[in-house]
Amino acid sequence: MDQGQPPGDDALKAAAETFEQLRPRLFGIAYRILGSASEAEDVVQDVWMRWQDTDRSVVLEPAAFLAKITTRLAINVAQSARVRREAYVGPWLPEPVDTSVDPQVGAERGEALELAMLLVLEKLNPVERAAYVLREAFDYAYDEIANMLRLSQANTRQIVSRARKRLSAERRAPVDTAQHRRLLDAFVAAARNGDVAALESVLSADAVAYADGNGMRGVARMKVMGAERVAMICGSAKRFFPRAEYRVVEANGMPSALLVQDGVTVALVSLTVGPDGIDGTYWVLTPEKLRAYEQSAHRLTGHP
Repeated sequence: MDQGQPPGDDALKAAAETFEQLRPRLFGIAYRILGSASEAEDVVQDVWMRWQDTDRSVVLEPAAFLAKITTRLAINVAQSARVRREAYVGPWLPEPVDTSVDPQVGAERGEALELAMLLVLEKLNPVERAAYVLREAFDYAYDEIANMLRLSQANTRQIVSRARKRLSAERRAPVDTAQHRRLLDAFVAAARNGDVAALESVLSADAVAYADGNGMRGVARMKVMGAERVAMICGSAKRFFPRAEYRVVEANGMPSALLVQDGVTVALVSLTVGPDGIDGTYWVLTPEKLRAYEQSAHRLTGHP
């Protein structure tokens, strides 16, 4: 005889449904604050555990409540991550995410999502970063942000304003998508063949290359500047990965190149483009970050 579900099952099912609807937004908040897909997933999982233990009958706005918990947990993780990154060997780059499933990663707008922008956000402290992200990417009102951060509304406005000013010099004008793809294709063709001259021809004179290998042998431990040096660094990929297949994928809202050798992902490179050509190359080589990218495509189908 079917005795039906225990009384708490329906409530937990409803809680899970609410959480799943909000999961992309919660991940998007945590990811922008942390620059790490794996750490963001951990935060979201922690939020789910807390949501289960919450007296949900007194929560009037689940979306606001869960966003607040996510923001506070992400700030805590970001503060400890700063200490860990001081021991990082070479340039630290954010973990890329596959945005082919969710182009804006849960946000109202695709703000603060490109790898280069996430790297710039690291110049802000975690609270400043959270305030900026909540306002610019998710369009929260200042009073909502103030409540999440336990600040006055006036202070919150000042923090967002200061963050905008600090980042304004680093923000780049939007580039036509077709132009970005054309330069990416030219870059891939040249890098695949180790053609340094062809690489230099698509780079701006002040191009910069970052390579995140966390101490991997042969990976530059400082950013490389100037078209000639950047072309040589990017051309050396042919020597490091002689059998690599280059695939154009989407990472952080932009077309990028994924290098796969013998069935294993060995690198992901994203580009920034200015009026004079490619002005930034961002090579993610650290295996853990590449695994996180591969797994990120499934984040919307995950279960709490």
